[in-house]
Amino acid sequence: MHTFTVIVPCYNEEETVPIFYEEIIKNDPFFREKELEPEFLFIDDGSRDGTVAQVRALHERDPRVHLISFSRNFGKEAAMYAGLQNARGEYVVIMDVDLQDPPSLLPDMFAALEEGYDSVATRRVTRKGEPPIRSLFARLFYRIMRKISQTEMMDGARDYRLMTRQMVDAILSMGEYNRFTKGIFGWVGFKTKWLEYENVDRSAGSTKWSFWKLFKYSIEGMTAFSTAPLVFSSVIGVTFCILAFVMVIFIIVRKLLFGDPVSGWPSMVCIILFISGIQFFCTGILGQYMAKTYMEVKARPIYLKDEKNCF
Repeated sequence: MHTFTVIVPCYNEEETVPIFYEEIIKNDPFFREKELEPEFLFIDDGSRDGTVAQVRALHERDPRVHLISFSRNFGKEAAMYAGLQNARGEYVVIMDVDLQDPPSLLPDMFAALEEGYDSVATRRVTRKGEPPIRSLFARLFYRIMRKISQTEMMDGARDYRLMTRQMVDAILSMGEYNRFTKGIFGWVGFKTKWLEYENVDRSAGSTKWSFWKLFKYSIEGMTAFSTAPLVFSSVIGVTFCILAFVMVIFIIVRKLLFGDPVSGWPSMVCIILFISGIQFFCTGILGQYMAKTYMEVKARPIYLKDEKNCF
């Protein structure tokens, strides 16, 4: 028998936990056929509702259900890392508890591993039900990442991924505090097969990802797996230095020919404000990288357990 770990990050998901469990155990015939021993590892990311109580109730019914609870909300990235760190399985899959990652795909995903792949990743080919502005910015993010990063980034990629122990260990070897798992998946490499499926609505509850949270997450991804923003700010700096030199020559020539150094001050004020804005923008880019360095140097733990709620 081979252990098959299902990692399920949760944050305020008391409604979806029992629904997810009923769906995932429908794969029990598949697990028996492939001689797999499943364990369901729920990672409670500091929920404030009855999520922990729901998982406890499941554990009493099914000893295959386990729980790791955080002392506070550390974010989904920390939850996924904790799941990978505590997974015992030779095969490990990460799934969302809201059933937007269909458990029915597991047999097809495992079949791909039997073909010799190290991981099977999933991506949505549609964004039905998602706000148009959110879909637009998501596609723009992946387009930019493919251009500025050498790491594989697939449009519509999900965290829903089945991996062998070899790949899990490779991911765990990257112990950075500032984590962007979608980029880490691509960075470690290994032979990966992509499965496509149409967007699935949540089984219950509401999403915890606001537009602002997704925007900050995209900035994390860009700065974690590319130095292109720093190069971009350097190019802007050199360009404006050249423009400034040209403008100085222009002003000197105009003074010598027309003797009118005062006219055009409104446009000059606009230029000064524009260049100042560019300077602050480039300083902000530099600040993002310095902030990441600051957090890494402090070497704080990625998450902390609430030991009384772990089993």
